[in-house]
Amino acid sequence: MASQPSPSAHPGPRHPLAVGDPSRILAIVGDQRITLGTFFAQVHGLAACLPHAACAVNLCEDRYRFLVAFCAVALRGQTTLLPPSRTRAAIDEVRAQHPDSYCLGDCAPCGCDAPSLSPLPHFVHMPDPLPLADGPPPTIDDAALAAIGFTSGSTGAPTPNRKRWRGFRAGTVQNLAALAGLWPRDATAEIVATVPPQHMYGMEMSVLFPLLAGAAVHAARPFFPGDIAAALRQTRAPRLLVTTPVHLRALLESTVALPPLAGIVSATAPLPQALAVDAEARFGCEVREVFGSTETCIIARRRTAREQAWTPLPGVRLHPQPDGTQVDGGHLDAPVTLADLVELQTDGRFLLCGRRSDLLEIAGKRASLGDLTRRLLAIPGVEDGVVLQLDECDAGGVRRIAALVVAPELDVAAIHAALRRSVDPVFLPRRLRRVAALPRNETGKLPRAALLRLLQGGMQ
Repeated sequence: MASQPSPSAHPGPRHPLAVGDPSRILAIVGDQRITLGTFFAQVHGLAACLPHAACAVNLCEDRYRFLVAFCAVALRGQTTLLPPSRTRAAIDEVRAQHPDSYCLGDCAPCGCDAPSLSPLPHFVHMPDPLPLADGPPPTIDDAALAAIGFTSGSTGAPTPNRKRWRGFRAGTVQNLAALAGLWPRDATAEIVATVPPQHMYGMEMSVLFPLLAGAAVHAARPFFPGDIAAALRQTRAPRLLVTTPVHLRALLESTVALPPLAGIVSATAPLPQALAVDAEARFGCEVREVFGSTETCIIARRRTAREQAWTPLPGVRLHPQPDGTQVDGGHLDAPVTLADLVELQTDGRFLLCGRRSDLLEIAGKRASLGDLTRRLLAIPGVEDGVVLQLDECDAGGVRRIAALVVAPELDVAAIHAALRRSVDPVFLPRRLRRVAALPRNETGKLPRAALLRLLQGGMQ
C-alpha cells in the first residue's frame, strides 16, 4: 500500500510535516533519543500499514507514537480526529459524525479510558516495533485538513473545530513568540508535558512545537510529581515543563526536586497568582500562562506572578461583543467568537472578566462563579474546590448556588464561616459538600455532569 497522500482536486503549496536537519533530536523515549531521520522512516513505515479512510481517531498514550501516527495519517491524506476525551462514549460520538474513520492507538482496542468495554470497531493497533520505510521528508498541502478538535458544548454533544495545516504553521510561529525569552534562541528546548497530545494545548505545545519549532519532546505523559521529575531528568537543558495548575500545585505540595528549568507553561484552567509566585520561587524559573481554546488555539500569554493583564500574540485581534469576544488572527480561517468577556486596555492588553454563562444576578446583585471559586480556594485548609449554579430553581424561581470542596481538616460550618467574610450572603452556597477529590479530567477540567453527580453524595 503506497504511503503517499491521495491526490487533491485543488492541490496547493506543500510544506514539511517537520522541519530541521535529519540528525536533530525530535523525541526522548526513555533513554533513547530519536532523530528526525528515524522519525521520518517510521512515519513512512506506518503510513504504508494504514487502511483507506477519510479520518483516524488518534488514541495513542505514548506521545512519540502519537507523533508518528499523526504524521502518518497526514501523509496518507487523512484527517486526525481528536475527541474531547478518550472515553468510549466520546469516541463513539465523534466516529458517528465521521463514519469513514478508524481508531489508531497503542493501548487496548476498547479505548484507553474504558478497558472494560467491548473492543472498538475498526481499531488499528500500532506495531511494536514501529516499521521502517524509505521515502523523502514528508510534506503536506497547506490547505489540508490536518485535524478536527472536538469540544463538548452545552448540550454535551462534541462540537467540531477544523484545523488546517496552514493554521497550525501560523499558530506555531505565534507560540514561539509567546515563549520568547524563556531559553536562548540558539538552543534546543526539550519539553516534558503533563497534558495529553489529544488536547489542543497539548497538540500545540508537545506535538506541533517539536515538529515545526525544532524542539524535542519527552514521550511520556507523567502524572505524579515523582514521574514528572523522572521525565525531566531524562531531558537536557534548556528544559520546558508544559503543565496545568493541578499538576503545578501537586509539585509544590510534594518534596520532589526538579532539575533546572528554563520555564514552566500553564494552561487549561486559571492559574492563581499565589500559585505562580510560589512556583517561581520554588523552581527558580518564570511561569508563563497561556490562554486559548480548542476553537482558537493559543491567543495570549502573561507572567501571572507579576501581571493580571494578558498580551495578545502577534496578529491576534480581540473585539468585545455583548455575549463574548470575537477573535481574529492569521492562524484562523475565519473569526471565532468565544464566550469569554474581556476588557481591552489602552496598551493593547486585556483583562479576562469571566464568561457570560458564569455571571450571576440574584436579588439585584451580581457576582461570577469564577470569582466565588477563587474566594473558596483562598480559604486556608481548602485544597481544591468549585462553585457552580444548579440547573433547577427554588420556589422563588432562583437557581441556587452549590459548592464542592476538598478540605480534610475543615468542616462545612468552618468553610461557610470563612466564605461569609468575603461573599455576599445571597451568593453563599446553599448546598456545600466536602469530598475526597474533585472529578477532574486528564487536563484538570471539571465536567459539569460529573460535578452534579458528585453533589448527590460526598462527605458532609
